[in-house]
Amino acid sequence: MGDSSEMVLVTKPSSMNKFGASAAGSKTTAPIEADPYRYQLGFGNYFSTEAVPDILPEPGRNVPQRCTFDLYSEQLNGTPFVSYRDTLQHVWMYRIRPSVAHSRPRPMAPTPDLEACFSKHNPNVQFTPLTYEWGPLEWPEENESVTFIQGLKTIGGWGDPTMKEGLAMHMYACNASMKNQAFCNNDGDFLILPQVGRLDIQTELGRLMVRPGELCVVQAGLKWKVSLPDGPARGYVHEIFGSHFELPDLGVIGSNGLAHPRDFEYPVAAFDMDDSKWEVVYKLTGDLFSYKQSHTPFDVVGWHGSYVPFKYAMEKFVPLACAMKEQCDPTIYTVLVAKSKTPNVSLSEFAVYTAKHITALDTYRPPYYHRNMSTEMLGMIYGEYHGSVRDVQAGCLSCENSYMPHGDAYKAWKEATTKELKPEIMGENALSFMFHLNNHFSLTRFALDRNPSIKHIEGYEGDFWDDLQGHFMEHLDEVNERLAAAGLPQLGQKPA
Repeated sequence: MGDSSEMVLVTKPSSMNKFGASAAGSKTTAPIEADPYRYQLGFGNYFSTEAVPDILPEPGRNVPQRCTFDLYSEQLNGTPFVSYRDTLQHVWMYRIRPSVAHSRPRPMAPTPDLEACFSKHNPNVQFTPLTYEWGPLEWPEENESVTFIQGLKTIGGWGDPTMKEGLAMHMYACNASMKNQAFCNNDGDFLILPQVGRLDIQTELGRLMVRPGELCVVQAGLKWKVSLPDGPARGYVHEIFGSHFELPDLGVIGSNGLAHPRDFEYPVAAFDMDDSKWEVVYKLTGDLFSYKQSHTPFDVVGWHGSYVPFKYAMEKFVPLACAMKEQCDPTIYTVLVAKSKTPNVSLSEFAVYTAKHITALDTYRPPYYHRNMSTEMLGMIYGEYHGSVRDVQAGCLSCENSYMPHGDAYKAWKEATTKELKPEIMGENALSFMFHLNNHFSLTRFALDRNPSIKHIEGYEGDFWDDLQGHFMEHLDEVNERLAAAGLPQLGQKPA
């Protein structure tokens, strides 16, 4: 039946928290004009949802001898079998046909703009201390048909999915919906940030409509497809290997603030009845493979578990920026983190910048001059970021590599150190984000050579910094007075 297949919507959602406490019949969100789907709520919950009443096994069993209506039971694990309970993620699916019913996977044509292995020995990537900015990806030609997967372009990354450690940064531009084709990423989890156009994402566990201003996470091993209800679409994708996204610990912040767990939305069970031909595309170490099957992969009638895709509206983020003195570290805007194998060091931190009050007095308000172990990647969903060095427009992406110095221009420093400070609102009608990537970051050949929108950021070329002054030298008389009063040699004098 193909795209005309019958869609059965959820009728009996329920959820449990990760400790197993039941919340049967829990409330779901209501559909709206921009999003026709319902969602279950709560980051880290253990969900249970049925598209047909009473098809899940009775409590206490996952694999009955015979499932209701002869459904097939199938488990997907997102963590090792032996995991701590608070990190265990898996889902039990009850489907019309098991996923194993397909033909032999075969390699697809090479994809030169897609990378997953970021070794120094990979000739397709390069580690560089230079700072870069890329404009929005160019749209596909009108006579081209480019799906979400075909439109992925890797900007860079570090690590290797075979080592279960590392990450990648991609951008996408596409103009065609995926028809009878599904995608499964065996390399890692995708964090998707639409910048133009909604993405209608159908997964094995249900549907999500993701608009610009929302983020969506689809975990490794799940099958999904993307349709374009608004026509051509573009945005960003952040991929992590061997880890999953979590909410950051709040520490001294207390119980509330930043991203609230209740604002994360998870799909409800929905399935197709479709016996037409389908192709499933797998990504493995950056290479694509595919197989054929004689039925839809989206035939899960009910499921329960914690390994579930989700979305979050970033405008709901609660910024904690008000202070009387100093400015907060940018990590105060962190929405999600992914842990690395190094204790107490994140693999990636995702921060979002929404409108906020700036109230600190007698302080330097722009980003102070700094060097980080982390690589910083800044992008814009909508609005503009007018820094004195970076001028990032919507759809752009910039990269400041690890340990390299950066900060505002000398003119901006002079203004910031002399102007009268009053409370103000910053970031109105704008939404930007930053990834802190805690390692050296390599750039792909696409990012360095084949992306026509590439440019070096102003401030790191030519004579940009030649007029910067060391104003300390203008105060030598006062400095020497202090040194003399302290019984210390004055500048320009040799110690006795």
